Parts: sequence; structure tokens; C-alpha cells
Amino acid sequence: MKIYLIRHAMTEGNKRRAYIGARTDEQLCAEGIALLKARSYPKADILFSSPMKRCIMTAEYIYPGLQPIVCAGLREMDFGAFEGKTYEELKDNPAYMGWLKSGGEDACPGGESKQTFSLRSKNAFRECVELARQRKGDGAAAAFTVHGGTIMAIMEEYGTPKGEYYRWQIKNGEMLELVWQ
Repeated sequence: MKIYLIRHAMTEGNKRRAYIGARTDEQLCAEGIALLKARSYPKADILFSSPMKRCIMTAEYIYPGLQPIVCAGLREMDFGAFEGKTYEELKDNPAYMGWLKSGGEDACPGGESKQTFSLRSKNAFRECVELARQRKGDGAAAAFTVHGGTIMAIMEEYGTPKGEYYRWQIKNGEMLELVWQ
């Protein structure tokens, strides 16, 4: 099975370089929509999406004839008290500096830890892949319109070479392909 992991297109929060996670349900901005219109993506037989507007809109632009199967577990990390804020707004916050020193491993105040988020993402991904197999077979192509963090969590586990969460960062609208056996 071919799997396409597509990061949603740009939002206003992405333009500001803010932490936009599981709590902020932003739409795509004009630049994000233009980006999707300028790119081409491979055909998919089944489509999965995070429930966030930015992912649903991305799915609709890329695959207009394909109804996405929405999976809550594919949401971005919950950044808690850091949600919606930029580095500049947080740089004097001791809790934020502590979180950065942990390499983003610790839980954000009122939010998720990387471990909790990654486990949620990987479990949701496996469930979606199994559903794709049941509905479309092993030769199908499954597309996922999700978040950067979700992609990093999935690729940390299933990408080659294995490991290195932050190695798998991609820009808005970009895609990684997995071959699932």
C-alpha cells in the first residue's frame, strides 16, 4: 500500500510562526490555497484527515471528489498554554524555556507531552491504515491530510531511517510517501 502524508497548507498562524495545535481551528489563508492550486499530488483511493479545518480544507482542495474519513487521533499536538503564541511572545516564560530545554519532550503546561502525542498519532495512523486495507486492499493508495507534528510522529516510527522525530519536518503543503507492507 502506498501512503501519502500531506501536511496541511498554510494558515495565518503558520505565517506568524505560532504554535498552532489541537486547540486552534484555523482555516487556510490565501497563500495556503494558492500553494495547493500550484502543486499536484498523486491519486488516492482513500483519504484520511485530521478533524481540524486546515486539514479538511487541504483535503477538499487536493481531492475534491474524495470524502475524507475524519480521525480525531490525527490532530496536532496540544500545546496547552503555548497555543497560538510565537517564540517572541514566549521567550521570557520560564515554563516555555524549560519545555525547549527538554527538546519538546515534556508536556506543555495544560497540554500534551511528545510521548503522549506521538502514541496517539501512531495509534490513529495504524487504525486508518487497517481500515484502508479492509476497504480498498493492499494495492491501494491512502492519502492523509494532517499536521507537521503528526507526520513527524508517524515517520519517527515508520520512516527510513527510523528515529529522529525532528528530522521529518516538512513545510506546509509538502508530502512524504511511505510504502506499507
